[in-house]
Amino acid sequence: MSQHRLVNPLVRNIRALKRVALVRQSVRIEEEIKQGMKKPYNEVIDVSRDNPHATGMKPMSFVRQVIASCIYPELIDSDKMPLDVRKRAKTLLECIGGSVGCYSDTIGIPIMRDSVSDFLTRRDEGVPSASGKIFITHGSDHGFGLLLTMLVRGDRSPLVGVLTPVPSQDFGNATLVASGATAVPYYLDGQQGWRLHTEELQRALRSAREVCDPIALYVINPGDPTGHVQSRESMEEIIRFVYEEKLLLFANEDHQDILIGEGCMFISYKKVLAEMGSPFSDAVELASIHSASKGFMGEGGLHGGYLELVNFDPSVQIEFDRLISLLVLPIIGQLALEVMLNPLQPGEPSYEHYQEHIRETLVHNVTRAFEVLDSLPGISCEPINGGASMFPRLHLPHTAIHQAKEEEQLPDFFYCSRLLEQTGLCVCPGSDLGLPEGTYHIRYKAPPTLNTNVFIILLLLFITSPYLQSENRPVSECLNFLKLPYN
Repeated sequence: MSQHRLVNPLVRNIRALKRVALVRQSVRIEEEIKQGMKKPYNEVIDVSRDNPHATGMKPMSFVRQVIASCIYPELIDSDKMPLDVRKRAKTLLECIGGSVGCYSDTIGIPIMRDSVSDFLTRRDEGVPSASGKIFITHGSDHGFGLLLTMLVRGDRSPLVGVLTPVPSQDFGNATLVASGATAVPYYLDGQQGWRLHTEELQRALRSAREVCDPIALYVINPGDPTGHVQSRESMEEIIRFVYEEKLLLFANEDHQDILIGEGCMFISYKKVLAEMGSPFSDAVELASIHSASKGFMGEGGLHGGYLELVNFDPSVQIEFDRLISLLVLPIIGQLALEVMLNPLQPGEPSYEHYQEHIRETLVHNVTRAFEVLDSLPGISCEPINGGASMFPRLHLPHTAIHQAKEEEQLPDFFYCSRLLEQTGLCVCPGSDLGLPEGTYHIRYKAPPTLNTNVFIILLLLFITSPYLQSENRPVSECLNFLKLPYN
C-alpha cells in the first residue's frame, strides 16, 4: 500500500502556517551566530507565540516550590522550603495517592475539580459551579479538540460548521479542519477596537448554511491576538444570537487574568448568562475553557486547564466522559493549575516573595509597546485591553508590496522575514491568523521581562530600511523616534 493512502485526507486540508518557515529561518540564523557569522544582533528573540518563559520570564517561585516538593517529598519534612509551600504540597500529595507517579482520574483529580468549581464561584460572584460539570484537560486547545471530536462527524452531510473569529489563533481552525468540521469565518471590526457585531454573525451564519450545518459559535475573550475585551452589552447580544439560532456557545477565556485597559473588567460568559435569567440561562449550551498555559503564569510546558459544560444534556456529558476517559492526564499540569486557582494570600509566609509583579510588568510592557507602536510611521494599533498579544497593522508602501509579490510572498510574511533577518526579532505574520484581503498585520507577544526598548529599537531599525521606508518619508524622521524616553 502506498504511504500517502495511509494519511487522513483531513490532515492535508490543514493550512500550512507561514510562521513555521520563520521559525526555521530563526534556527538557521542562530546556527550562523554560533558559527561566528557577524550579525547586527547577538541572539534571536521569538515573540511570535505564547511562550513567555522562552523570552525571559522566570517561573513563579511558589509554583515551582510546590511542584518540586511534590516530586521530591523529602523537601516537605525539611526546612528548605517555606512552611506554606510544605503545607500545600503535603495536602496535594495526600489527594493524588502520595506520589506524582500515580495515575490521575481521567477527568481530573477530584480536589482539582473542586478547586476549579470554587474558583469559578468566587470569580462569578456566587453563580454556582458544580464540580461534576468540570473536566480537567491538558490545556485549552485540548478541551476544544475533545469537544469537537464528540460533536463532529466527518461523514455527515452537510458538514458541521463552527463560526470562528477572524483574526484568531490558527490552532482552533486547524483543529476544526482535522476533526472534519468547517470553519466559518466572521470578521471582527478592526476599525472599532475589534468589536464583534451581531450583523456580521448573521452574515456569516447565512453564508454558512449554504455549505454546512453550523452548530456552534466560538468566541475568544479577551481576544487573541487582538487584545480586545468584550463589554457586557456585546456579550448579551451574542447570547441572544446563539439562543435564537440554537447554536452552542464555546468561550475561550484563557487571558482573563491579564487586564490592561484602564477600568477594564473581565466578565465571564457564564456570569452574564446566569444574570440574563430565563429563558437564556436555562437553554443556552455553554462550554468555557481556561488554563495555566496562557495568561500571566505562562506555564505552557506543564499543560493544565479545565473545561466547564453548562446546560448540556446529561446524556451528552456522559458521552464526553466516555471520550475523555481514553486519555491519561498528567499530574504536574494539574498541580500548576491548582496553584493558579488558589494563589497565595496576604499573611502567608511566601506572599512577600510571590511574583505578582510578573503580571504588573507584563501590563507595563504591553502598555508601553502599544504607545510606541501606534506612534510609528507605517504602523497603527488598536488599543490593547486584555491579554499580552498585540496585533498592529502594517501600512506597507506600494514598493514593498510589489517586491513581495515579485518574490511570490505574502506582504506581511515578506515583512516578517526581513525583520527577522535584519534585527533577530521573530514575529508572526497576520496572514496566518486570517485577515480581509489587502490588510497586513503582525502578531507580537509582549515579553514579560525583556526591556520594551529592545523591541522598539529593533522595529525602528527595520522600518528605516529601504524595504519598508515610505516613499515620501525621510529616514531621519524615522530615526527621531529613537529619542523617545522608553528605557
